[in-house]
Amino acid sequence: MNNISNRSPWKLYLFLFAVLIGVSSLFYTRILVRRLEAEERKKVELWAEATWLISQSDSTQNLEFLTTIIEDNTTVPVILTDGHNNIIAARNFNPVRSSDPGYIQTRLERIMKKSTPIVIDVGKGFVNHIYYKDSVILAQLIYYPFVQLGLIILFIVVSYIALSSSRKADQNQVWVGMSKETAHQLGTPTSSLAGWIEILQSRYPEIPFNKELALDVERLVKVTERFSGIGSKPSLSPENINDLIRSTIEYLKSRSSSKVIFNLEFDTNDEVTIPVNVHLFEWVVENICKNAIDAMEGEGQITVRITENDRFAFIDISDTGKGIPKTSYRKIFSPGFTTKARGWGLGLSLAKRIVEDYHNGKIFVRYSEIGKGSCIRIVMRKNGAYADQ
Repeated sequence: MNNISNRSPWKLYLFLFAVLIGVSSLFYTRILVRRLEAEERKKVELWAEATWLISQSDSTQNLEFLTTIIEDNTTVPVILTDGHNNIIAARNFNPVRSSDPGYIQTRLERIMKKSTPIVIDVGKGFVNHIYYKDSVILAQLIYYPFVQLGLIILFIVVSYIALSSSRKADQNQVWVGMSKETAHQLGTPTSSLAGWIEILQSRYPEIPFNKELALDVERLVKVTERFSGIGSKPSLSPENINDLIRSTIEYLKSRSSSKVIFNLEFDTNDEVTIPVNVHLFEWVVENICKNAIDAMEGEGQITVRITENDRFAFIDISDTGKGIPKTSYRKIFSPGFTTKARGWGLGLSLAKRIVEDYHNGKIFVRYSEIGKGSCIRIVMRKNGAYADQ
């Protein structure tokens, strides 16, 4: 089973939380906007009525009262025109630019395109028009929820990046600590075994499995070096990748079931030189092949093909196993992902880290078909620069 499939869905919760806040804010703000629009409409209608009454009133007291009503409108931009839309007066526009007739005329033309005027009958067949637009407060209120939603999304993105970086850093510390402790624990018995193998070979050279034992101890030494090197930048040197992969496959072949057939589709006499760390790159090939053997349940064919062009070396390792669903193409390289009942799910994750972080290459599922097999491709740039293809 996938050991990480049941992660806490905090990412989904954060997203839903943002959507809930955004929708609620938009809904509530829309209600407030409608109420404010109605209030501003009433204010302009009252302003229009006061204007009409001024034109009809002879009372000084009434004129003072009506003028006060008009002057109390300090927020809603309004323009008073005659029946032919010639500007008579304007209020609450940019005070610096209001003295420019062209500015007010431009404002009027824009308002006329969006709204109908309030008509004032001043008598004797003459009318005035009042045009108005939303106040600054209302305009800000309309856009406020969108700004708020944007800030919430920005906060969630930043939080996600911070949490992901923190979690990745914690994982790296755990892996480095485990690796160095493993190397430390393996060091002493490995050195002891190497000494005993030398004694065994010198005293009993006729024993046929001495050579294989020596190879296994040598492999243990390499494993110890691999674990001790995790967390520090490895040194790379130009190596013939054909030779390196051939020797790795030969070692695996002698320790795998006879039902697993290894095919090398490259000329072992050719040279494809790329900068690598031998111990770590062997580890990558071993991990991929061991995963392939598990996918084939110990019976099938593993084919290793090496091709190249002027810039890149391409290493394709294919098997005849059960295949990988397309939804898992990326997940198989995630720490903790495994389809086996036992295992930490770190093999392909470490392989990805070795290839991409330490060798500036790329590793990915080239193709896969359920029930027929898969192919993992490693792309390495010959000069060691980032393999972007």
